[in-house]
Amino acid sequence: MAAGLALSGLPFISSTDFQPGPEFITLTILHTNDVHSRIEPFPMDGSRNEGLGGAAKRAGLIRKIREQQQHVLLLDAGDVFQGTPYFNFFGGELEFKLMSAMGYDACTIGNHDFDAGIEGLERQLVHANFPLLVANYDFSDTVLNGKTKEYTIFKKGPLKIGVFGIGIELKGLVPESLYKETKYIDPLQTANKIAGILKYDHKCDYIICLSHLGYKYNEQKVSDVVLASESSDIDLIIGGHTHTFMRTPDIYRNKQNKEVVVNQVGWAGIMLGRLDVVFERNKKGHCVHCGNTLIR
Repeated sequence: MAAGLALSGLPFISSTDFQPGPEFITLTILHTNDVHSRIEPFPMDGSRNEGLGGAAKRAGLIRKIREQQQHVLLLDAGDVFQGTPYFNFFGGELEFKLMSAMGYDACTIGNHDFDAGIEGLERQLVHANFPLLVANYDFSDTVLNGKTKEYTIFKKGPLKIGVFGIGIELKGLVPESLYKETKYIDPLQTANKIAGILKYDHKCDYIICLSHLGYKYNEQKVSDVVLASESSDIDLIIGGHTHTFMRTPDIYRNKQNKEVVVNQVGWAGIMLGRLDVVFERNKKGHCVHCGNTLIR
């Protein structure tokens, strides 16, 4: 199912309706969330998800897209760990090795990534050749001090793409014995601060938040929807935690009445998210195609 976002106020259009010329630059953003150690496809047992997912098929799809597109980012919104015996036996080593082999560019930290303790997460970083991004966890008094980043910047042709991570509050969700002295910082204030640094200090053309806050809640709780509405400089929120399957992204208006795209692709590696963002000569980006795809 393919759709897109507005170009100069136009409604959703498909990539077949808009073919960017040489004066445009296309950035293809691929993403996952809440893969939960699902290395193999779901078994062929008659269940709803039978045959779906699997690291090998995901890797093949990513490789095919990279062969077709010049500028690609591959991102994950957390909860890489926990859910199958692979995690129980190998503690996350296999997950990070496979993500490294697939060429992930960055990942944020989910609550289940602490399931082997903060020391367990730290031990597996040697297998990750991509940065773990989280701006609202203070790891100063833990073994992760200096081993994660608030944000990173990717150069794709003439474009500068800023990516940062925001994590969910761990207290009440994860035993304190697992995350130790990790301090939680207000996600909305932190997200606006980091997005401002990326836009105004580093002059980024497009800003992506990898969020493990969750898509939306009935109660008064910070979520991707709240973050989108209360932000100023974020262009895209790639979400996780709530296992929300979205065939197409949602669009919200931020505090400056500008569009913020929010997307999430369920759990267990069943889907690969894809957004194609086309940049004009002035480097203003428009998302013109979304193809969140079931991995069969």
